Amino acid sequence: MKQNNMLAMILAGGRGSRLHDLTKKVAKPAVSYGGKYRIIDFPLSNCANSGIDVVGVLTQYESVLLNSYVAAGRRWGLDAKDSGVFVLPPREKSDADLNVYRGTADAISQNIDFIDTYSPEYLLILSGDHIYKMNYAKMLAYHKETQSDATIAVIEVPMKEASRFGIMNTNETGRIVEFEEKPEHPKSNLASMGIYIFNWKTLRRMLQADMKDPDSSHDFGKDIIPTLLNEGKNVYAYKFKGYWKDVGTIDSLWEANMDLLSKNNELDLNDPTWKIYTEDVTALPQYIGADAVVNKAFITQGCVIDGEVRNSVLFTNAKVAAGAKVIDSVLMPGAEVEEGAVVTRALVADGIKIGKNAVVGSADSPNIELVAKRVKGDE
Repeated sequence: MKQNNMLAMILAGGRGSRLHDLTKKVAKPAVSYGGKYRIIDFPLSNCANSGIDVVGVLTQYESVLLNSYVAAGRRWGLDAKDSGVFVLPPREKSDADLNVYRGTADAISQNIDFIDTYSPEYLLILSGDHIYKMNYAKMLAYHKETQSDATIAVIEVPMKEASRFGIMNTNETGRIVEFEEKPEHPKSNLASMGIYIFNWKTLRRMLQADMKDPDSSHDFGKDIIPTLLNEGKNVYAYKFKGYWKDVGTIDSLWEANMDLLSKNNELDLNDPTWKIYTEDVTALPQYIGADAVVNKAFITQGCVIDGEVRNSVLFTNAKVAAGAKVIDSVLMPGAEVEEGAVVTRALVADGIKIGKNAVVGSADSPNIELVAKRVKGDE
């Protein structure tokens, strides 16, 4: 482990139940995003770009697709000697309960032996379901500079939204003095991003104690961080500036895709200095017919457009037939909109067909419509 002696663990076991039918068969981190990516591409690419060689991906729910996707470590340049992406599903099967990993901390506890194989000095813990670009090497430098036992990445959120997050209250040096989970009356707007760096020896000792505690919920936010603070350990907030989106709901996943249409979009998927790596799908170039109307759209390879597309994001191999309209919408890979159909403010799931002259969604709907089943049209 040549890189700063830091190993990364990505918590990718989330069920993502608020994404409804999108996560019925795939784990949330494997959900498609941004034309040709999957959500898990972001933390994995960040690790590769930050010089982290060994990454464990903790999977659990509907993990077959995610496991096979992640196991091809070469996509992120993590397949060289002494490096790799390792898929770590729970090793014991429980008959009674879906949650074999009992919490975020328990997922790490169950893999102490894997981490010990590399004996890292530092452990980076990431969530597998956020869209952002971040240099973890800079965060590690800050962790060392402050001589922290733990460093937590935070982002400033609007004060009126602060009660939706875990909030860190800090003193003037950036040291965290209090952590409040979704406070009714927040004292600060520094929201935890679910990104932690720990000194491995300290964390290992705590996890062993946590496993034996019958009253613990085995969670970083609820148990480990509060214990560190109660013990008076050095816990610092690392302020992140830039694009960050938790895509836990249909509306936020739609918004994150729509953000790609903005001229001022901070994410910039074309930045050559910080590439986001993904699966290379073989597809033809996009085809835009002579009578097609396209206005402000993000169109990926393999798309065929003969109709009208406005302010929308089309993933690989999406099709819009003649006379069809797609407005303010997201079409996931292989989605098809047939002749005369109209799709407005909707997110159409992978491979779904919208039949001839069918109407889906509406311009004045407060929420985005998820279309996860075939919509029949005129025969």
